[in-house]
Amino acid sequence: MSLEERLLVGKIAAVFGVRGWLKIDSYTDPADNLFGYQPWYIMDRETGWRVLEIDQYRAHGRRHVVHLAGVDDREGALGYCHQRIYVDKSLLPELGQDEFYRHQLQDLRVYSLGESGQQRFPERLFLGMVTAVMETGANDVLVVSGCQGSIDSRERLLPWHEDYVETVDLRTGEIEVIWDPDF
Repeated sequence: MSLEERLLVGKIAAVFGVRGWLKIDSYTDPADNLFGYQPWYIMDRETGWRVLEIDQYRAHGRRHVVHLAGVDDREGALGYCHQRIYVDKSLLPELGQDEFYRHQLQDLRVYSLGESGQQRFPERLFLGMVTAVMETGANDVLVVSGCQGSIDSRERLLPWHEDYVETVDLRTGEIEVIWDPDF
């Protein structure tokens, strides 16, 4: 399987104790959703994708710790530290209409239709590409970076909110927003 068919869901942070346990940073929300997606994969530079078989896990503070089958000491666990954890994208549940996973928004082209409360532009203005989705307290924020063909090279932070996001079309790779490009 290729990297395009896998999704980064966490990272092995460090060894935990002397019996082969590992600290895990989860990128899922909530964090323990990570354990509902099996199997986990890591990318080994020499052998390619490797499956991780988890035989135990539990919460530990703000993180989780896991034990991998066949890894029963600290030395064996050290070789897994700092590895990124991937799962097959096909394991993710189907979303409803107008719902999207953050990874689906990455690299979409963003076009402005005009500013709120004003007459819309006669044509769409290409603002740039989504380079990240940031989590904030109120709502997520699209980080839109200028690129080749965009109106400028600025980075813009656009709220992921129905007042600003007009349409999202994954098929064409485009997001249309109501946004003043000078803001």
